Amino acid sequence: MSFSSEVKDELAKRVSSARHCQLAELAAVMSCCGQYGRDKNGNFTIGFQTENEAVVRKGFTLLKKTYNIEADVPISGEQMQALLSKTGKLEEPVNPLLIKNSCCQRAFLRGAFLGCGSISDPKKGYHLEFVCTHKDKAEQLQEIMQEFNIEAKTILRKRYYVVYIKEGEGIVNLLNVCEAPVSLMNLENMRILKEVRNSVNRRVNCEAANITKTVNAATRQIEDIEYIRVHYGFQNLPENLRQMAEVRLENPDAPLKELGEFLSPPVGKSGVNHRLRKLTELAGKIKSLKKEEEIQ
Repeated sequence: MSFSSEVKDELAKRVSSARHCQLAELAAVMSCCGQYGRDKNGNFTIGFQTENEAVVRKGFTLLKKTYNIEADVPISGEQMQALLSKTGKLEEPVNPLLIKNSCCQRAFLRGAFLGCGSISDPKKGYHLEFVCTHKDKAEQLQEIMQEFNIEAKTILRKRYYVVYIKEGEGIVNLLNVCEAPVSLMNLENMRILKEVRNSVNRRVNCEAANITKTVNAATRQIEDIEYIRVHYGFQNLPENLRQMAEVRLENPDAPLKELGEFLSPPVGKSGVNHRLRKLTELAGKIKSLKKEEEIQ
């Protein structure tokens, strides 16, 4: 089962005790995936366009609790009229009067996710979205999420308006608003594990980069010192640079701090770095003189 299905299963089991919240959630489910019609005998019918059985069960549970409408029983004209007077036309946004309270807004978002929402596997990335058939429905969803300080964006994908969240914190907040504590905890655990892994990987990469940088620097230093020995001679170096050159050749893998301890008297890391830089500059000058001689 996908993570999205797990979230929907949890939300489908959550039924508000207050009728006004049940109506708000039912209106959201109907607006997102509901359908009205008549059968071959002319009886009214209500259905849900979804492959998720938990959503279908939740839809009929809400119909039963709010209007005593059951799945396999003919719907009376009075029941249908009462339902339509509240939920309105399916192509229009939900009546704002149904979602004026904070508790009803929570129920509405829960129903909307059941009807047209999905969430990606947190192990791969953070992405939650609602696919709406009309722009004004998408705007209504976005406005309600903003009431809970959840920032969502909207894009047009083919002929649908998609309201989406790509930040892990925003998705966690939405699951909290929709009252899905188990899914929220699972997501938080995955987020923590992912952040720890990323932190470890960054540290390893940083250390590997530092090691590579140190090795490359030591290689260049040794090449410069060897060039000085061949084309200039250690005997012509000042005592501090001669000693530094010999210590570096004897300890090609040693870090700067360790090299400084081999000198007599010992010097700090900055002192070692200064001397090695002087040797590199000297090697550069010797190479330049050699090139000038070759040109002449």
